Amino acid sequence: MSFNTALSGLRAANTDLEVTGNNIANASTMGFKKSRTEFGDVYANSLIGSGGNSSGSGVLVTNVAQQFDQGNISFTDNALDLAINGSGFFVLNEPSGAPSYTRAGYFGLDSEGFIVSNNGSLLQGLTADTNGNISGGNPTDLQVDTSNLPPQKTGTVELEFNLDSQQTVPAVGPFDPANPLTFNSSTSLTVYDSQGQSHVLTNYFVKTADNTWDMHNFVDNVDSASAAYPITFNSDGTLDTGATTLPFTVDNWNPGNGTDVPPGSAFTVDIAGSTQFGSDFSVSDLAQNGFSPGKLTGIEIDNSGILFARYTNGEALTLGQIVLASFDNVQGLSPLGDTAWGESFESGIPSVGVPQSGSLGSVQAGSLEESNVDLSEELVRLIIAQRNFQANAKTIETADTVTQAIINIR
Repeated sequence: MSFNTALSGLRAANTDLEVTGNNIANASTMGFKKSRTEFGDVYANSLIGSGGNSSGSGVLVTNVAQQFDQGNISFTDNALDLAINGSGFFVLNEPSGAPSYTRAGYFGLDSEGFIVSNNGSLLQGLTADTNGNISGGNPTDLQVDTSNLPPQKTGTVELEFNLDSQQTVPAVGPFDPANPLTFNSSTSLTVYDSQGQSHVLTNYFVKTADNTWDMHNFVDNVDSASAAYPITFNSDGTLDTGATTLPFTVDNWNPGNGTDVPPGSAFTVDIAGSTQFGSDFSVSDLAQNGFSPGKLTGIEIDNSGILFARYTNGEALTLGQIVLASFDNVQGLSPLGDTAWGESFESGIPSVGVPQSGSLGSVQAGSLEESNVDLSEELVRLIIAQRNFQANAKTIETADTVTQAIINIR
């Protein structure tokens, strides 16, 4: 019986050595989670109770439990290196089609622009529509369109300003954009036609009477309308929306070179919120939604996992959002290798959501989560496992000596 008891101790100590050695071997593996060997004593059971007089039958390894506490986060120069600060796992679509889960955030782009891990697994997330709105639904493979961004014509211009009520009607007329004495104020911004070519829209403001103004709209120094756009204010300086058309359309303009603009290049101008107070002319909002063609210059991912693409024309488009998965029992996950885990009966089904929602952590781009292995602790455990192995071997040696002594009795 002593041989079997000591043999069980050797097996348990050997398993402990294997687990500790594996932890040490993966001390520099990003996203790796250390394991711990857990033991249980063994007693022989019978129908006739032996009370507390049993000497025991040795030891068993009851579990090799992975420890999913947070590892340190180190910073890198790769925007697609991702770390999770908090709980959760990246969701991957394996080449075999099965899902897997990982904390190792080594990601890059393949030849088709899909975001992939080192072994070719596809990162999962929610995609955005052409307006950058992220909808719900089932996660899918995240992809970055590396082609040039096509131009977008200006469809709306938002212009919010204050006209100085103390200004008087210009003494010189008629209006002439080349003569500053014929208008009170002006402002400019760049707009784009349907082919992405830029043009300068200049708005000139001419006071015509108390609380009334004319707004002249020139594109590339060419008048865009046969008549000025009238603006009327209430006595308290707010815009009279009943007497002023909101918004108005600019649809008959030509570029400065005299050629016709491409078809469909009309846009609207909205001046809602503009005022006429007794202070200097100022512009509080000046924006338009068009842009020229652009080339992809970089990718950014914020803490909530939203994926942005930035282009040479200054535009930034939302492409999608990374999702994370959580489990009721993370220690029940099945290790798959390559620092990935699979769902099991013990882990329960994954709960998938976006970062920073519920109990899920945040995503840090340009970072990687280091292994949570403490080398000092593992080296101490290695010594303890070695001592246990030697001690159990000594038990066998002692039992052998006793057996030989019994055999030698005459």
